[in-house]
Amino acid sequence: MDLTIHWTFLPHNDPEASLAFYRDSLGFEVRNDVGYGGMRWLTVGPAGQPGTSIVLEPPAADPGVTDEERRTVTEMMAKGSYARIVLATADLDATFDRLKAAGAEVVQEPTEQPYGVRDCAFRDPAGNLVRINEAG
Repeated sequence: MDLTIHWTFLPHNDPEASLAFYRDSLGFEVRNDVGYGGMRWLTVGPAGQPGTSIVLEPPAADPGVTDEERRTVTEMMAKGSYARIVLATADLDATFDRLKAAGAEVVQEPTEQPYGVRDCAFRDPAGNLVRINEAG
């Protein structure tokens, strides 16, 4: 098989704050910005990697989700326990410093993990955990 990751989805609850984090702080390109029914979907991705995208979507967009499930998702997002993504960079310290200077919520400073990875962690404006590994 020849598979690649094309899109992945993360919830957002504030499109402008999400743009500020993913576009302005992380430096991702905005590939699509779609509004429908008072909701907004943002597609972003790393420059030079047009085949890999993150779709930031409203958590209430799925018509199969009940009101109770929406409340649960919203509560989990507020606690930062709903969704996560792991990114990689060649210069972890510079990336950490840039995000911290931009005001991103630091969860973990650069750390050598016992499982052989050096990484750091932030929360995006919706509470999603964003871990960043140092690529070696």
